[in-house]
Amino acid sequence: VQLQASGGGSVQAGGSLTLSCTASRVTVPLNMGWYRQAPGKQREFVAVITRGGSINYSNSVKGRFTVSKDDAKNTVWLRMNDLKPEDTGVYFCNGAFQALNYWGQGTQVTVSS
Repeated sequence: VQLQASGGGSVQAGGSLTLSCTASRVTVPLNMGWYRQAPGKQREFVAVITRGGSINYSNSVKGRFTVSKDDAKNTVWLRMNDLKPEDTGVYFCNGAFQALNYWGQGTQVTVSS
């Protein structure tokens, strides 16, 4: 399985971005998640959409970010609204199920004040 993330960029605070992640060579449905890593910090959970469509967000992004997916396209999106400087970091796409765990290459999001 390969995960290809895209859509990062630089925006001002209050702006929006949409990240996408497309999985290829998928053999089993995966729970798809987004994580981020700010400079000097550990990678942290952002959002997940499960195989069955259940959704969960970290408290820091709840109400501002929306995760969605299209199973037919093996693609998951992360719509990020009202971005804040603390949202800056490298965003990683993750696909997981049981012992399977895959990571994309990451896409940079920079939010300036």
